[in-house]
Amino acid sequence: MRKTRAKVVAGLLFLVAVFMAYTIWDNNRITVVEQEILIKDLPEELEGYSILQVTDLHEKEFGNNQKRLIEAINSIDYDAIAFTGDMLDGSKSKNYQPFYTLIEGIENKDTALFVPGNADPKSYLLHPDQPLEKNAFIKGMEKRGVKFLETLQTTNLGDSSVHFVDFEWSIKDAKKELEVMNGSSKSKNSKPYFDHQRQLLDEISTLDDIKEPDLLIALNHYPVVDARIDQLINEIPFTNRNFDLLMAGHYHGGQIRLPLLGALFVPEPWYKRNGLFPPRNRVKGLWKFKQTKQYVSAGLGSSDAIPFLKFRFFNPPEVDVLTFKRQ
Repeated sequence: MRKTRAKVVAGLLFLVAVFMAYTIWDNNRITVVEQEILIKDLPEELEGYSILQVTDLHEKEFGNNQKRLIEAINSIDYDAIAFTGDMLDGSKSKNYQPFYTLIEGIENKDTALFVPGNADPKSYLLHPDQPLEKNAFIKGMEKRGVKFLETLQTTNLGDSSVHFVDFEWSIKDAKKELEVMNGSSKSKNSKPYFDHQRQLLDEISTLDDIKEPDLLIALNHYPVVDARIDQLINEIPFTNRNFDLLMAGHYHGGQIRLPLLGALFVPEPWYKRNGLFPPRNRVKGLWKFKQTKQYVSAGLGSSDAIPFLKFRFFNPPEVDVLTFKRQ
């Protein structure tokens, strides 16, 4: 009896060791996910245009000086690279080096854009009676060749264009926002902030003039759930843009995934139970709702949204290559 019990315990300990070893290996490998995005009447110049998405690094390191991640990215042929937030592990973190080392090693930064996530610091510092100042994290990132996308960035290819927009700014009704802003009372200390807001609203208003065949791609850290898309369509003061694609991260693919069941939790207050047992087809990858295509990457790192579970399970880190094809 004792020998049988000892064998059972030994067997269980062996299985635990195997699962631990697998999880450590799985958390440190890098997968490249490829996805075609089909667009009706896509201009010939944009056929095969590709975007590499990197998201939710959370200060994770893949080898000495990010060697393995840099090698993986530099082996990919792409036209633009989009960092969709949470490069840091907390808004007060000063550990910029894992991200800085990564972007220093990336060779193709011809079009390299960043939108912040909830774990990144506020992008601007507010000083009374002075222009807004970008924080040290943003300054260092831009010095290394990655642009902070506040409103709109356009890339021209022949007679066609690809327009990258910050999602949250792009859905604002610039005219109405300016009317409200001009009619509100402002303190002396808030003038730099309002001046900057006006500038961004002026920039985003140019979206009304883009040509129909051009690509309009929105970047956001947070996925946009179906209920919010309904809100954008039906409620004032939002502007519902005809995005060709919306790109996001944040969910980590659920972080903890179980075979057959998928993700157990995503941090999403729009869902029932705040994201516990989320819809299986709304966690990662490509989906479409009311003409809006959305791609959500599972990203690279992990967070402690669920205490004591700051690791990925059956959910390897990924970067994503999205290629546009004519439908």
